[in-house]
Amino acid sequence: MTPHTPSHTAQLAAFAAGLRFEDIPAPVVRKAEDLLVDWFGSAVAGHGTRPVESITRFAQAMGSAQGPSEVIINGARTTPYLAAMANAAASHVAEQDDVHNGSVFHPATVVFPPAVAVAQALGASGQQLLTASVVGYEVGIRVGEFLGRSHYRVFHTTGTAGTLAAAAAVGHLLGLNAQQMQHALGSAGTQSAGLWEFLRTAADSKQLHTAHAAAAGLMSAYLAQDGFTGAADILEGPQGMAAGMSSDADPSRLVDGLGTRWATAETSFKYHASCRHTHPAADALLHVMRTNGLQLNDLAQVVTHVHQGAIDVLGPVVQPTTVHQSKFSMGTVLALVAQHGHAGLTEFDRDFLSPTTQTLRDKVTMALDAEVDGAYPQRWIGKVTVTTTDGRELHGRVDEPKGDPGNTLSRQEITDKALRLAAFSGGATPEAMRQSVDALWQVATWPLVGHLLVR
Repeated sequence: MTPHTPSHTAQLAAFAAGLRFEDIPAPVVRKAEDLLVDWFGSAVAGHGTRPVESITRFAQAMGSAQGPSEVIINGARTTPYLAAMANAAASHVAEQDDVHNGSVFHPATVVFPPAVAVAQALGASGQQLLTASVVGYEVGIRVGEFLGRSHYRVFHTTGTAGTLAAAAAVGHLLGLNAQQMQHALGSAGTQSAGLWEFLRTAADSKQLHTAHAAAAGLMSAYLAQDGFTGAADILEGPQGMAAGMSSDADPSRLVDGLGTRWATAETSFKYHASCRHTHPAADALLHVMRTNGLQLNDLAQVVTHVHQGAIDVLGPVVQPTTVHQSKFSMGTVLALVAQHGHAGLTEFDRDFLSPTTQTLRDKVTMALDAEVDGAYPQRWIGKVTVTTTDGRELHGRVDEPKGDPGNTLSRQEITDKALRLAAFSGGATPEAMRQSVDALWQVATWPLVGHLLVR
């Protein structure tokens, strides 16, 4: 890079500041709409969950009971900062929010909460909301890819890269110029946080990660608008994020195809209500069972052939003690899938510690697989070896789990999923949720972004 070439961070900031709705290809706009509706279902699903209610109580205690922005789980109104915090916590707890494979990053839960809250405060249009959200996805995904696999072994990328994604989305809504956007990214990056240690004791930290990322990113953008400066090279600098959080950072990923490669469109939906690392193996097990007509009592042993990231995240969860922790147990997820054909919220709540589930759980092991690990994170291949009680060895494989771009959810499936999530949590009546979702599908035509949930 010559002295006259802008840094990767500067190029990323310029893209984030300058993107227009007209620049976004129509299929990417449609995908952004899909992602918004999918996220909304997950946000409503946070209603009534203990960690989300705790963060929401804190947010409401810290701010005005009157404000322009909506707290989705209870309909309260408050400041954009506090609404973003509460809604980001809510939309990550059901483990049904989206994921980008290559960055191992959940964009929706840190992009839409601050973007919606600020759009409501500013009186922005639906097109402005969609554009800002695409900015957040494109920036956050590239930062996650930049930080690499070594980062994810210790850090929850949604909490770290998510802070910059939130800052970019809000910064775009605020109309920051390229220099201000770079300052916003600098302030966001210095606040990036989120460690996987919480999994060992079933702590509530995962919801705190997203709440903090959304709120800190929003604050960073507003501060930049006010002239507050941030590190110019927070990503690649000698004491920046890569230096402290990664050993395999790839700076080229930060600007990979800016304006031509739309990472937003690469984002996957979640079909099972569990950590995405379990989905490929779950789908592969379903394939084996359906192909061979297997029942529960036919399963003697299941070996899942996985990438190292799955072992890093799921390995600490041996005997889950809470519903949320069980979603990070490969054995529990496969046991539920084997019983019910899917692992949804109802199945987790009812059966995650049932005797049948625990028996099946203990028959499942993970093994590092060179092919699967080599393809990850760009591709999440599912492979299982099943030993049956009558001595057969059967093999299953899926190359694109349900929800991936090549095996995606239809708009009807996204709608149905959102309605199921609302019904499970009791966060909205069936009629209110249907009206809300029907309206959200028309977001690009909205002159103003108002409250999302009909009440």
